[in-house]
Amino acid sequence: MTVDPALRAAAETSKAWPFEEARKLVDRVKRTGKKEVLFETGYGPSGLPHIGTFGEVARTTMVRRAFELLCDIPTRLLCFSDDMDGMRKIPDTVPDPAALKPYLHMPLTVVPNPFGGDYESFGHHNNAMLRRFLDTFGFQYEFASATEYYKSGKFDAMLLRALEKFDDIMGVMLPTLGEERQATYSPFLPISPSSGRVLYVPMKKVDAKAGTITFTDEDGTDVTMPVTGGRTKLQWKPDFGMRWAALGVDFEMFGKDHQTNAPIYDRICEILGAEAPEHYVYELFLDDKGQKISKSKGNGLTIDEWLTYADPESLALFMYNKPREAKRLYFDVIPRAVDDYAAFLSGYQRQAEKPVDRLMNPVWHIHGGNPPVPEEGGISFALLLNLAAVANAHDKSALWGFIRRYQPNLAPDTHPRLDALVAHALRYFDDFVKPKKQYRPPTEDEAAALSDLADALGTLPENAAPEEIQQKVYDVGRRDPYKTTQKDGSVGVAQGWFNMLYQVLLGEEKGPRFGSFVALYGIDNTRQLIGRAVKGELAS
Repeated sequence: MTVDPALRAAAETSKAWPFEEARKLVDRVKRTGKKEVLFETGYGPSGLPHIGTFGEVARTTMVRRAFELLCDIPTRLLCFSDDMDGMRKIPDTVPDPAALKPYLHMPLTVVPNPFGGDYESFGHHNNAMLRRFLDTFGFQYEFASATEYYKSGKFDAMLLRALEKFDDIMGVMLPTLGEERQATYSPFLPISPSSGRVLYVPMKKVDAKAGTITFTDEDGTDVTMPVTGGRTKLQWKPDFGMRWAALGVDFEMFGKDHQTNAPIYDRICEILGAEAPEHYVYELFLDDKGQKISKSKGNGLTIDEWLTYADPESLALFMYNKPREAKRLYFDVIPRAVDDYAAFLSGYQRQAEKPVDRLMNPVWHIHGGNPPVPEEGGISFALLLNLAAVANAHDKSALWGFIRRYQPNLAPDTHPRLDALVAHALRYFDDFVKPKKQYRPPTEDEAAALSDLADALGTLPENAAPEEIQQKVYDVGRRDPYKTTQKDGSVGVAQGWFNMLYQVLLGEEKGPRFGSFVALYGIDNTRQLIGRAVKGELAS
């Protein structure tokens, strides 16, 4: 890949967080002399994939692309699924929880698939759901299954080394445990030969030379067996460090809930003879009630739910912004994410001569340095939502009728992103906006102001520009109680004027730039809308 020298120079000082992380990796490869950089993300398939999992892959990819601009060393991204973990509880999201009860504590790739279909297990199904979206979004990654890595012997050498370092690993782990847990703890979890369950049992004997462990099985018999070949797996904290050491991982990010354990992962990786990777800790996502989202509970948003109402680029923008701040991840964040993405994409075109600004623009990171050229039109998601409301539209053709009257050069076949946005807006309006709309009747003074606004709009041609319309809205609004005096002595309009328009005409507390809305909806249509509001028909 040919790299623009000016862009690379800008990347060396960019304050965008992916470049700050990427520069740490540049220093790492200079120190280690590695000829390839391995990025890793981890996935626990105990429930259906959620947006947080996607976010981890998206953010890691952003760091990866930033590194590739700074350095010519090849990179790989490994998405690792911990699908050999035992199913410790039955997720609330499965259709028949009772049917899975006999499979508690069995590896997820042994638990039957409760969703039907061709997948051979619960773990395989959940892995496929994750990969489906990652493939749809176009991530470049390699998928790895813990079950396959353990059973195929890819971890055997490191498992034998962990057995040799058993006492050292216990020395790291035991101080972190309570007295009762210390008495039974083992970093190795055998898979029971009699029941197939993942066992949390103490070791009666550890034989590093023979590569075996001895423990008491569920049927009461003592069993001696090798730690290799998928017969055992490691507890999750030692597993983190072992995997980093076995694979030579250079970078992994994880949520704040892992932060206190990171030194444990690092130390075990070092005990096994490898250098711990670079980390990036991000804040957790919250649902609409401010609670941490959970795969097993199914709260918050799923990947498919976001894509029902918006494009994947808006989701990627949500992931890029302020990853170290806790954010509510629920349906009400979607409209702003959609419109912010469009604004950043438009701004990127104006930054062609400013590499520093381009690298600070989120769309550079969302698209790996190659953002698309935005479509013409500039119709926002918020505007489409309000249009759907006043037009009582139920299909795309109705909204496209207004759009094409407003801008005849726009069409579904020539503007596919806008066409998709129209469909998203209709779904979002039906599911989230329409049920909450609450028009209020105007007061006597407000009705007089609205009538004056209708008259003022009537002096404009039907094809008046949004700016002309907005000026009329301002002119009418310069009256008590909305009139304000600016610092320069000029007369302005308070936000209360527009709040009244939104509440009375649109049934909402907030709205789009009113001139743009009128231009899209039509002056005559808006005057009729005002007339209905003055008569109290909207609030009835």
